[in-house]
Amino acid sequence: MAFGQIIVNWLLLGGFYAAVALGFSLIWGIMNIVNLAQGSLIIVGAYAAFVAFSRFHIDPFAGILVSMVVLFIIGWVIQYVAINRVIRAPFLVTFMLTFGLDLLITDLVQLFFTTDLRSINTSYGGAGLTIGSTRIPYDRVGILIIAILLTWGLSQFLSRTRTGNAILATGMDRDAARLMGVNIANIYALTFAIGAALAGAAGAMLAQVYPFAPSDSGTYTLDAFVIVVLGGLGTPWAALAGGMLFALAETALPLLPGVGPGYENVIAFGVLVLVLIVRPTGLLGKAFYA
Repeated sequence: MAFGQIIVNWLLLGGFYAAVALGFSLIWGIMNIVNLAQGSLIIVGAYAAFVAFSRFHIDPFAGILVSMVVLFIIGWVIQYVAINRVIRAPFLVTFMLTFGLDLLITDLVQLFFTTDLRSINTSYGGAGLTIGSTRIPYDRVGILIIAILLTWGLSQFLSRTRTGNAILATGMDRDAARLMGVNIANIYALTFAIGAALAGAAGAMLAQVYPFAPSDSGTYTLDAFVIVVLGGLGTPWAALAGGMLFALAETALPLLPGVGPGYENVIAFGVLVLVLIVRPTGLLGKAFYA
């Protein structure tokens, strides 16, 4: 494979991985919840974009907004009805609760859409720019750009708005934030809803480039977990850094002499162990969140 194609594949896959992990990183960093339902929320976002395209002829890139709105509402309801009631419970309780939610959401999606593989096929799906032996697909470039914009937008929202500052303050010290007049229940609901909306965006991106089925939810939850550990907590840019490193481990490192294909997962998790040894907080993680 040409060097230019390796670089392109790495960057485009890294952008998608960043989108997969962005909402997971927000929920974990602010609420201290490892959301095991993240993968199923991504799959719901994929089906929302699929329905918008197949029934209402909404372009998949516009379908990203549709998926974000749908998942924002679902996330808010889940947080208000279930998670908010056990938010002060031990970590294992919220861990098992999100695991149960993952099973429930996956089964409901399977009930409504069956286990068949689905995908979105557009007229421009195969279009791209060819430079020598390097192929650059337009749809994946769009996904990379949107992933960067989502990361930038979340970063700006958290650092430059009053609500964003309240979210950050809640993540740092919940009791102190309450004493300053922050409504913790509303902040947690908003945080989980935003995290779910970002999962919806990742799902809509997924539907454009890969076939998907309800059973894929566990794969994307695991990917999100590894990417967040690689990148760290405390800033949205850490999810982008973790996604790029994870993609590098899966695309470029297996092509090294003496390695070969088939070792992508071994290399990716080997890189995870190495990062944890060298920098436990992750590439861009803040020590406060370690």
